[in-house]
Amino acid sequence: MSMTSTPGILRNKAFLYLTEFFAGMSVMAVELGASRLLAPYFSSSQIVWTIIIGTIMIAMALGNIYGGRSADKNPDPGKLYGRMLLAAVWIAAIPAVGKYIIVGISALLIFSVNNNFLIIAAFAACMVLFVFPLFLLGTVTPSLAKYSVGNLEESGKVVGTLGAFNTIGSIIGTFVPTFVTIPSVGTSITFLIFAGILLVLAVAYFVSAGRASAGGGGRGGSGKEKESASGMGKAVTACLCYILCCVLGYSDSFAFWENNLAYEGESVYNYLQVKESDRSVILSTNVLFGVQSIYMKNQGLTGMYYDYAMAAPLMVEGKAPRDCRVLILGMGTGTYATQCRKYFGDMDIRGVEIDEKITALSREYFHLPEDVPVTTYDGRAFLNAVDEKYDVIMVDAYQDITIPFQMSSVEFFYLVKAHLAEDGVMVVNMNMRGSGEGNINQYLADTISSVFGDVHTVEVAGSTNRELFASDNKAMLERFEAGRQNLEEGELYAMMERVSGSLTPYEAGNYILTDDKAPVELLGMRVIDELIGDEVAYYKAIYEEKGLEGLLEAF
Repeated sequence: MSMTSTPGILRNKAFLYLTEFFAGMSVMAVELGASRLLAPYFSSSQIVWTIIIGTIMIAMALGNIYGGRSADKNPDPGKLYGRMLLAAVWIAAIPAVGKYIIVGISALLIFSVNNNFLIIAAFAACMVLFVFPLFLLGTVTPSLAKYSVGNLEESGKVVGTLGAFNTIGSIIGTFVPTFVTIPSVGTSITFLIFAGILLVLAVAYFVSAGRASAGGGGRGGSGKEKESASGMGKAVTACLCYILCCVLGYSDSFAFWENNLAYEGESVYNYLQVKESDRSVILSTNVLFGVQSIYMKNQGLTGMYYDYAMAAPLMVEGKAPRDCRVLILGMGTGTYATQCRKYFGDMDIRGVEIDEKITALSREYFHLPEDVPVTTYDGRAFLNAVDEKYDVIMVDAYQDITIPFQMSSVEFFYLVKAHLAEDGVMVVNMNMRGSGEGNINQYLADTISSVFGDVHTVEVAGSTNRELFASDNKAMLERFEAGRQNLEEGELYAMMERVSGSLTPYEAGNYILTDDKAPVELLGMRVIDELIGDEVAYYKAIYEEKGLEGLLEAF
């Protein structure tokens, strides 16, 4: 490319460095956006993060190889900025079509995959949605190195500067989506913002190239003009596609089939969905399944695990339930606190919830009393920071496969025990009841049994939940029996009678989770596979016998 036809924007290296900077920023923004797009469907576990990082690294590596070879073969910056146009449009289209693709992939695989459904479905979704645009962005660095290096004497300096700009952009691209764009405007608009940045860079190049071509004249001018016109045509088409994606993709709704949501949004930690009916208000942090908190409008029992956990204050030796101090790790919207206050009186209750947006929803939709304090903190970090003791500590921080490993280890349960008053009781909600040797609940229960002297469990009817009660008071059950007999006749009395008839002493094994080794994601995934298999067995049988037509008739 002669100097007369070189786009003015490339006459110095500043624009190339800016391209490297924003490409690095966009890669990280897409990676973080990918985690938020997948989390409502596949959870936000270490497994999903591994899949995202792995597929993106594959895409970037292939892009590096292709970009270097392409730049050597045809060192035309227009090729690179054309690829950036395509990447920008693809990324902008993700908010419009991504959730449908994820649901479609899940629906196809659920009938054909028997094991490791989460891994396979998440990997397939990542491959379809993110590999191609990040492959294109992977071509940026080797291409820019080719265009930037003028001679061997300065090659090290130029490549080093490009790498620095890419790294700085990546750092900023890590923090901005997490702390700024996703919490304030959502995942969809985050994709659109960074796609727009790439689009602006590419359009700026093609506009400058068009001006250079128009002023170049001379032999070969018509060819350059045609090339410039083609580039401008691509830029205009990409802009129109981007505008269309903005119109179609401007939505923060992951559950696109729902039409009665009271609230849907995102926080730093979660996708949040509040659904209201005539009977209840429900919080879910997962599109496809799961209820994290519930408020009954008649202020009665929920029929869920919270009711079973009400047995814990009755197990405390030497105190009436209303005099117990209660700590809830994983407060959610305060279902357990609300029920304890209703049935036991004005108890001293404190909650710890890592997601302050959930706490805000608890006040707005779930009628959590203002005099119940909630600390925004990680549960284990909170215990490390305070010296207070409690009569009841409820651990309710386990959500499907996303069990925080630091709150599942023997070290954590020793910390809980240190914050229990003498003869205090810990109650743990384990929400994935697995079968077979070495399932996740067996690991948790064995770990707890290595810390506490008396452990009992009860299965929650009509769900996959199991409640575990642990104490060093060997008379915990006798105290419970005496306490429940003092209850007035009514729904709580009937519920505690059911709990009494179902409590089973736990026979501990040797499956111990530690801070060093706590493979909770893999254990949880095994249970998820079982649950999915049980749920779809009926429809899978129809599909195998009658095919897709029979399946559609069954629905």
